[in-house]
Amino acid sequence: MKWLRRPSWFALLLTVAGALLFIRLGVWQLHRADEKEQILRRYATAETAAASDFAAVAANPPVDAFARVNVQGEYLADRLYLLDNPRHDQRGGVEVYAPFRPRNGDRLLLVDLGFLPGNGTDQAPQLPPLPTGAQDLHGLYVPAPGVGFEMGGNALARQTRWPKTTVYLDLPQVATDLGGALYPQVLTLDADPSSIYVREHTIDFSAMPPARHRAYAFQWFTFAVAALVILLVLHRRRPSRPGKP
Repeated sequence: MKWLRRPSWFALLLTVAGALLFIRLGVWQLHRADEKEQILRRYATAETAAASDFAAVAANPPVDAFARVNVQGEYLADRLYLLDNPRHDQRGGVEVYAPFRPRNGDRLLLVDLGFLPGNGTDQAPQLPPLPTGAQDLHGLYVPAPGVGFEMGGNALARQTRWPKTTVYLDLPQVATDLGGALYPQVLTLDADPSSIYVREHTIDFSAMPPARHRAYAFQWFTFAVAALVILLVLHRRRPSRPGKP
């Protein structure tokens, strides 16, 4: 190719290494998009599946599926936890969790009662009392919301009255606060038209949905192409000026 000067080994290796890195990152983003879409499909399938007995999956929930279960037991009265960072509406509000003692269970189950919309103020919404006596609950047995980076330490330990408020739901902290062991996942209750709680549960990928992963993949692939183009442009032979050999 007469129009192209031979690049140095350093420039060639740098370009190839950079292009391969960008391609690798793009492929990884595509894999993440596929993984999240598979999770969303499994979640949608679980919502319409027949309920199984909670005891069958309580201690060892399936790693490749979401279990829909039914469980009998009683709520612990006056031990509510308010998750203060859900994104259900712009007026604020809280996701409400209650400890539940399954019949014949060896530990407590944290139940996601649903989202309680706010009123546009900093005050927590008015909480309805928990039902008393034996209860028969139905819902999905799913991992607790992610913890993320928690500043300020354990907020539950500094509160002396229930309901207690937190911006992260950390199951070990809740277990310590209750003074007893918890099952490794939480129960999100099925929707109930008669309930004051909003129960529109889904896997929260709002910060990084599959479509955004694919957009980032496109960017990385574009960077790989750009690296090759830059190499070619920088080593393109300039046309000879008239009168010069």
